[in-house]
Amino acid sequence: MDDFSNVSSVLTLEGFNLSPESAFSAFIFATLSYMVILFCNLVLILTIILNRSLHQPMYLLLLNLPINDLIGSTALFTQLIKELLLDTRTIQYSACVAQAFFIHVLVMGAVFILTVMAYDRYIAICCPLRYNTFMTNAHLRKIVTLLWMCDLILIGVLFFLLLQLPRCRSLMSHSYCDNPSLLKLVCGNTAINNIYGLFITALLQVIVVSTILYTYVQILVTCFRNKGSADTKSKALQTCATHLIVFLLLLRVFRASHFISYRLSQFPPQLRRLMEVSTFIFPPTLNPIIYGLRTKDIRVKAMHFLRTKIFPS
Repeated sequence: MDDFSNVSSVLTLEGFNLSPESAFSAFIFATLSYMVILFCNLVLILTIILNRSLHQPMYLLLLNLPINDLIGSTALFTQLIKELLLDTRTIQYSACVAQAFFIHVLVMGAVFILTVMAYDRYIAICCPLRYNTFMTNAHLRKIVTLLWMCDLILIGVLFFLLLQLPRCRSLMSHSYCDNPSLLKLVCGNTAINNIYGLFITALLQVIVVSTILYTYVQILVTCFRNKGSADTKSKALQTCATHLIVFLLLLRVFRASHFISYRLSQFPPQLRRLMEVSTFIFPPTLNPIIYGLRTKDIRVKAMHFLRTKIFPS
């Protein structure tokens, strides 16, 4: 076991082990991916902020999703682009902890935001007469504040427990920083950290997922029982389908593929590393595109914003 006092403050990442030509191609791809993420999410944010007609609870809650995506993507891509450009696999321990913190904030925040959006749609469709009473500006501020507080506190405690443990290694097992890879650098007892990590996982999988599924089952039942117009039903189902696509496909499928790849010993290392990074490329890229294309109000306002502000004729 290494001497704790001699542990370096600089960590060595696993890296991608690419040839110079492949590394340059990967750098271009990572840079373009980050630029697309920045562009798409900033357009969605500005479209909602600059159009008062979109200052409704559904869109104001949606506003938190691109903000969350930008936080996590910036934490990952700034280090990843630097690694590919300078051909370096080192990172300061403090910077690694910060990157891991914001990446975990991204993952948990996305689930919380989609849960709150499901709650909003549940009230709007199942209790339409009480929607304006429930979703007031004051109530909305409380919901958003509680959402971010839960996200930051739960992840903050996770990393507070991590920082209390002695570290005696400096070689990371991932190409980026996260809590599991940082725990592998610890030489102390990690039982409490593992228990707390399982608690967070159970909280997300059992409570949050169950809440989302329950609300959308109730929405579907209400839509099919309601004798209202077919256009109203179609609009409600389209909105719910958008949320479910983002939640089930972008969050669950990509995270499941990441989980499976680590448990198959014959899985190619390069493909595994690509799958690791893909879980942080596709959701932040596709979220604003899916919402922009499938939500008419946002699509119209976004196109007007692009024509008049970004690409004026």
